[in-house]
Amino acid sequence: MARKGDTTLLDYVDQGVAVDMANQDGNTFLMLAAYSGHVELAQGLIARGADVNKLNDRGQSPLAGVVFKKEDALIDVLLNAGADPTSGTPDAISTAKMFERDDLVEKMSK
Repeated sequence: MARKGDTTLLDYVDQGVAVDMANQDGNTFLMLAAYSGHVELAQGLIARGADVNKLNDRGQSPLAGVVFKKEDALIDVLLNAGADPTSGTPDAISTAKMFERDDLVEKMSK
C-alpha cells in the first residue's frame, strides 16, 4: 500500500497498525511511500507520528532516499517535518553532492 500511495493505509494506522512498521529490509511505510513519490501519503504518515529519521537496515534515511530519487516535493516535506540531513549512510547531503545538487546541499546545510 505504501509503495502504491494507497491512503487507505492511514486508516489502518488510525486503527492501531504501528506507523513505523517496517518490512524485512527495515523500510518503514514512510520510507516506501516517500521513495515512491507519494506526497499525500507521506504527509499523512508524518501527521500520525512517523519517524522521519528512522533508518532502514542498510542505514539509509527517507530523506537520502528521496534525494536519490529526485523527489523534490518530498525533500521539502521531510525537511519541514524535522528530517536530519546528516542522518544515515550515505546521508542526504552526501547524496545531493553525489548528484551535483548544490541547491539541495545549500538547503540542507542551513
